Amino acid sequence: MNNPWALKVAETFLARKPNLTEQWTYDIGIVLKGFESLYHLTGSEEFFDYIKATMDAFISEDGSIKHYNRDEYALDNINTGKLMFPLYKKYGDEKYKKAAELLMDQLRNQPRSKDGVFLHKKAFTEQAFLDSLFMAAPFYAQYVQEFGDPKDFDDVARQFLLCESYLRDNKTGLLYHARDLSKKVSWCNPETGLSESFWGRAMGWFCMGLADTLEFFPQDHKDRQPLVDALDRAFTALAKVQSPEGVWYQVLDSGHKSGNYLESSASIMFTYALAKAISMDCADKAKFGHILDKAYNGIIKEFITVTNQGLINLNKVCQMASLGGDINDGSFVYYISEPIVSNDRRGFGALIRLCCVMESMNA
Repeated sequence: MNNPWALKVAETFLARKPNLTEQWTYDIGIVLKGFESLYHLTGSEEFFDYIKATMDAFISEDGSIKHYNRDEYALDNINTGKLMFPLYKKYGDEKYKKAAELLMDQLRNQPRSKDGVFLHKKAFTEQAFLDSLFMAAPFYAQYVQEFGDPKDFDDVARQFLLCESYLRDNKTGLLYHARDLSKKVSWCNPETGLSESFWGRAMGWFCMGLADTLEFFPQDHKDRQPLVDALDRAFTALAKVQSPEGVWYQVLDSGHKSGNYLESSASIMFTYALAKAISMDCADKAKFGHILDKAYNGIIKEFITVTNQGLINLNKVCQMASLGGDINDGSFVYYISEPIVSNDRRGFGALIRLCCVMESMNA
């Protein structure tokens, strides 16, 4: 491999012997999608074996999923189900298809806003979140491609196009984290329903989710070009707030404010989405190629350190930031005050995927 980073990051993750089988959580899926990318890049079966061993700890022969509770109607629970498709394709075991069907059944019954946007959780009435698009839409699109009714691609597209119309700031082109359509929760603007800040990882979810969805979206669908246009708008807005270091701030438009910091997970997600979009001809390389190169080099320089044992550390990751309920206000101070950690699974998984795409593009 000309670019060793993907393999180094994956080997580091395995060397630390993480236990991914304690709970059915969305970050497992982010890591394992990284290993799927590495499997396709290298052809090494050990990476797919790791995916299978992890998923088999959850998936029963009847397709039920250990620790999964459909009644929560939490879209986070859908993300790790994305691994059911490559597992079923490779092994033909019906339990993987049944598990995918179980998760798809959740989506069929998922609570929605009045105009059809998936609610992030059953408890979050009338609230549109960028997070939801990454968690559910690529799974939904691949399910439709593999097993479903092509008419449902209309609904997949609706999720992105409506959410983008709700959450895009006309002045900057950036996307707010969330909007309460009822305009009642404490974190929203009482006039617009919008949350206050442009949180980096929230927009990362949007970009990454849309790039992944376009992989499965029909070339001749009426909404494909509007989706590509939405991604172009996001990249154009992000290019304007890219830091001199090549990466992005925790609160995207506030790099000048005290306490703000360069954040790795969002930077990696943006860069992955841009690289993938360029590789699929869904983004203009002439327009964005220099942004991509600057970002990738910036990620390696700004966020990655190597231990004396040769292990990779990924630094400056926002541990968590949620607008769930009325506890958090979504302000600038809230986002910069959340814990900053190293070696978070979300960042690690996205980093493996980014490095694999870059290696493929440079092959």
